[in-house]
This record gives sequence, C-alpha cells and structure tokens, in this order.
Amino acid sequence: MKRKLEISELIFQILAYTFLTVFALMCLYPFLYAISASISGRHAVEYQELILFPKDIQFDAFQDMFGNNQFWNAYSNTLFLTIYGTIWSLVIAILGGYALSKKRLLFRKGFNFFLVFTMWFSAGIVPQYLNYLATKGVFNSVGIMDDKWLVVIAMGMAAMNIILLRNAFENVPSEIEEAAIVDGASEFQVMTKVHIPMSKSTIATVALFFAISRWNGYFWARQMISNNNEQPLQVFIRNQLEQYTDLEQLASWTKDYAADSLIFALIVCSIIPILIIYPFIQKYFAKGANAGGVKE
Repeated sequence: MKRKLEISELIFQILAYTFLTVFALMCLYPFLYAISASISGRHAVEYQELILFPKDIQFDAFQDMFGNNQFWNAYSNTLFLTIYGTIWSLVIAILGGYALSKKRLLFRKGFNFFLVFTMWFSAGIVPQYLNYLATKGVFNSVGIMDDKWLVVIAMGMAAMNIILLRNAFENVPSEIEEAAIVDGASEFQVMTKVHIPMSKSTIATVALFFAISRWNGYFWARQMISNNNEQPLQVFIRNQLEQYTDLEQLASWTKDYAADSLIFALIVCSIIPILIIYPFIQKYFAKGANAGGVKE
C-alpha cells in the first residue's frame, strides 16, 4: 500500500519538480533559439524579433553552409580529433588506471600523489604552450607534419579520468582476479578479460568525457594548428564569427538571411552529433560516475 505523503514532503516534491522543470527549460532554450535564428528571415534576426519560434522561415543559411567545402573539411578534422583523440586518451587512461589500482605497484602512493598534484596546481598556459611547441618540434623531426596528431597525442592525458578508472578497477573483486590468474591468465588478459568488462560503465562515461572534450576543443587547436585546412569545426566557427561580425563585412552583406543565421546554423550542426550519441551512453553515465568516484 502506497504511503500517503505528508504536507512537508508534498511541498518539497512540488518545489523540486518545479525547479528541475525551470532549469531544464533554461538549458533547452538556447538550443531552440539557435534553431529558430538559423532558419528565420533576415529582418526578424537583425531586429531581434525572435523569442522562441522562427519567423519568415528559410533554409538558405543551411544551404550555403552545406555548399561550403571549408565547412566539411573542418567537420572531418573535428571527427578525426574526436575519434583518434578519444581512442588514444582512453588507452592511456585505462593503462594508467589499471596500473595505479594495483597495491603491488612500486612507488604507487607517489605516483598517485603526483597525479592528484597536477589537478591541484597547474604549470600555467605559457609553460604548457612551450611544452607543446617542443613536442611539435619532436614530431616534425620524425616526419609527422600534421598538427592534428599533436593535438591527439600530446593532449591525451587527463588526471581526473585516470582516477575514475583507477577507483573502478579497485572495486573489482580480488577473488575474480585471483581465479583468472590460477587459470593461467597473464596480466594483460586479466586487464582485458576481467577488469575492463566489469568496469564498462565507467569506461563508457570516461569515453564520453574525452569525446566531448575533443569535439568542443578550441583553444589549443587554434594555438597549435597553423594550417587552415587542418583546423577543426570550433575554430572554423570562431573564424566565421569574427568575419561576419566585422562592420565592413556586414555593410556589404547582401544575402536574404542575416549573417547571424549562418553562425547559428554552424552551431546547430556542431551540436547534433553529441545529441545523437549521448542517449546511447546516458544509461552508463550515472552508474559509471558513481562506480569510478566512490572507493569501497
């Protein structure tokens, strides 16, 4: 029999659901506005007549964007950075987390301390920039001239994600690992056949963190990738924003849609892949974050 809620509990639930609904609408509104602005007419956008729904609907901004080869080139660069960057970072995080989860590891406490220390104190942007420049010189000396690989390889370390995986691996029952060793499993087989399958929720969560970070990566991509043909989508959007907010460019704008509509169309297209992928990983998100964030 369902217990009848007390007055205080009922008030709390009403306030909680009201707050969550308002917060969800606040998060959803910018995306809906971006869609409306991208397909609305020039007058409605330039004179800020939009509130939620589009006016004078047109799709010329999307048509011009899809016909721009630089857009597709930037999109392919972002896919390259996201796919390879996520795989590379995930491999490092899994290997590091597995090693640090073993109490028999020599100097384990010291390694864990220095890992956490990098989260407390950062060297700063200038030393990091100089480090990346030195790494770029090393890559060039061995024949790697594509700056995208610098962003993929040199930026593959993430202390927080390694800690999440370390905690998840520590929660794997030692009896299962011991049984695998008795059956003749090697260290690599124990990691791939025991720890990884039993920590797939945390691994999926960490992979999502890496993918979003690589997909939204802007600052270091702009600083380190000098070739315009290798720049990702976020840098391309920023360059377009700078171009179409220039007063001289706006004065000579003759399109039937506003310059802002093209920027909003780019933003919408940059968000869609994450919106498609996230629902498939969402079921692992809360479980993975809890499993990796809590140590038994």
